[in-house]
Amino acid sequence: MSATKSTRKTYKAPLPGEEIVISGIAGRFPDSNNVEEFKNNLMSKKDLVTDDDRRWKLDHPDIPQRTGKINDVNKFDALFFGVHFKQAHTMDPMCRMLLEHAYEAVVDAGINPKQLRGSRIGVFVGACFSESEKTWFYEKLQVNGFGITGCSRAMLANRISYWLGVTGPSYTLDSACSSSLVALEHAYRCLIDGQCEGAIVGGSNLCLHPYVSLQFSRLGVLSPDGRSKVFDIDADGYARSETISVIYLQKAKNAKRIYATLVYGKTNCDGYKEQGITFPSSKMQSKLMKECYADCNLSPNDLSYLECHGTGTKVGDPEELYAIETAICKERTNPLLIGAVKSNMGHSEPASGLCQVVKVIGAMETGLIPPNLHYNRPREGLKALEDGRLKVVTELTPWNGGYVGINSFGFGGANCHIILKSYTKNKINNAAPTDDLPRLVTVSGRTEESIKVFLDDVSKSS
Repeated sequence: MSATKSTRKTYKAPLPGEEIVISGIAGRFPDSNNVEEFKNNLMSKKDLVTDDDRRWKLDHPDIPQRTGKINDVNKFDALFFGVHFKQAHTMDPMCRMLLEHAYEAVVDAGINPKQLRGSRIGVFVGACFSESEKTWFYEKLQVNGFGITGCSRAMLANRISYWLGVTGPSYTLDSACSSSLVALEHAYRCLIDGQCEGAIVGGSNLCLHPYVSLQFSRLGVLSPDGRSKVFDIDADGYARSETISVIYLQKAKNAKRIYATLVYGKTNCDGYKEQGITFPSSKMQSKLMKECYADCNLSPNDLSYLECHGTGTKVGDPEELYAIETAICKERTNPLLIGAVKSNMGHSEPASGLCQVVKVIGAMETGLIPPNLHYNRPREGLKALEDGRLKVVTELTPWNGGYVGINSFGFGGANCHIILKSYTKNKINNAAPTDDLPRLVTVSGRTEESIKVFLDDVSKSS
């Protein structure tokens, strides 16, 4: 028996109720203050990458001005989260916002956060660069020690565990652009292995310092015009983007709400490549996808949609599409729909994987796949695109759901593939009451301002 076969774990289909499901979602995305706004913006083909100067006023020829920016980075209810004002003012904004959205994701799952105290809930966060670290470590005259606890990337996960009082595994991991999807895969494994009974999974990225963008530009991965033209013949890089997103995982038998089932997930690494460490490997990406579907006894032909990593770089797209062609499309007779959320919002780097998950869940809820932007002509030399086995979604497309694959690849070679399945239980009358009796809807908040925000949201959606 080969070493590869002998070391692979045998997949066991979960018993009814033991499936791992996504039951809570929260987040902030470019010009989208919550998941619902993000979903609507994707459906309406809004380009979420803008050229305003909210982050920096710097005219440099090598720094694209177009980036995806989230709102209200400076706002934080320190009192609610029990954070001293000195700590709050020297805390990485990613840490503050992860706290907020972890709370929201737990509530979205129908769970009272106070009831989690003492339970074996894990916290897994994908993050890479902290672009506020330089300010609090090296530039501020007052050194009070809070910069250490405020900017340590370990705290992105540990502070959530501390505030909620949960005792499961808690760590931040960095595999570059695949970080948050790898965090999701780790959470899935820990739930399967019984290391935790629920999991909070987060991804975070903020573009706060222009010279980090300059470094990416000099690396040759940014599009000069700030548009992620994924799969297009004119693709020349991506636009950087921001997001804070969190999802809650648990077993189906314990879930009050189910967005999707996490069927399986797996990771691998490219290893050595003659072209260099940042060059993607279609061979290893293809190997990962093949093993994923073989492990869980699922035919690639059963896949109804694939959310690609899709960076829009000159080498990245062809390598990924060739990997999909060899792993998924060899025996397909019907087109596989593909897309990439980076075309709509830019590349949020370590947090991008969870953005892909949120997009897919929105499609599952609505029965509509959001369209890609900036796609006019396909890349040349890619047979599966040319002969129609792969089809890029360019318009709002009706969809019956099913199995979905999600790719996320780090620039150091760390690859991840996740398989989701639609939750098919239909809501009776679309969850609306069948009589004309009035209902009392209560709205609560800690401040008058928060109540107004909630009421505004209700009026917008009514």
